[in-house]
Amino acid sequence: MAGADGNGSGGADTGPGGDAAGAAPGAIRWTYAFVDRPAAAFARACAFWTAVTATGLSEPRGDRGEFVTLLPGTGDACVKAQGVVSGDGGAHLDLAVEDVPALVDRAVRLGAEVVAPDDGWAVLRSPAGHLFCAVPWHGESVRPPVVDGSRLDQVCLDVAPAAFDGEVAFWTALSGWESRPGSRPEFHVVRPPDGLPFRILLQRLDAPRPASAHLDLACDDIGATRTRHETLGATVMAEHPHWTVMRDPAGGTYCLTGRSPETGGLPPGSVSAGVGEPAARPGTG
Repeated sequence: MAGADGNGSGGADTGPGGDAAGAAPGAIRWTYAFVDRPAAAFARACAFWTAVTATGLSEPRGDRGEFVTLLPGTGDACVKAQGVVSGDGGAHLDLAVEDVPALVDRAVRLGAEVVAPDDGWAVLRSPAGHLFCAVPWHGESVRPPVVDGSRLDQVCLDVAPAAFDGEVAFWTALSGWESRPGSRPEFHVVRPPDGLPFRILLQRLDAPRPASAHLDLACDDIGATRTRHETLGATVMAEHPHWTVMRDPAGGTYCLTGRSPETGGLPPGSVSAGVGEPAARPGTG
């Protein structure tokens, strides 16, 4: 989960810095989405996700070379990948801040647990069991552009029914972002200020199971994006009117959703159910 080097969660390879003036201590200045995949399939995962995001790979970091950053040609990096030695992987968020201890303290007051403290960064577990990291902000401020009509822009947290309301309250309070119900009762969106790269979508599951997370891409044309991803080795798991569930070449599940890659919201004139916050989508962690 967290990186083995001093920069936290695998370190940072960042572009131009931003102006930190006016930010509250512990305020989220940038986010990274992590593609967590089994170490045995890590090379396949990296090849696929660099292709679909039009990025290159940093040099590996960590004791086992388990961390890499996906480096865009334009803008600042916002996606990293980790090879995990146990489990099927999934996804998690890194929250980049100027004051890591302030964010950690706030998270703990809101019900999180510190799993692995370190010098300058920390791994935490949310009340519902989702792991995330607090890491130093290194000036990242420029979001990479849309790639071929799609953008990796959302981390979906799959939450057991009994924990859902508490998890919504936790992420709303921790982030300080806009928080609103989705198009159906089982969805809730936590949307960042303009310029930050990732939304959080919380999905209430139909039955209890361990916390998990997956990545979502916003697509102008789901069919076109699906075809491109299939040529890169992904396979379709399920098709629905406004989203498609995919499996990448490393076995990880993710979704293509019918949302604007520029804004993350619904396209003009679209029916809300199932598009902005995919309605009735099965748990796909």
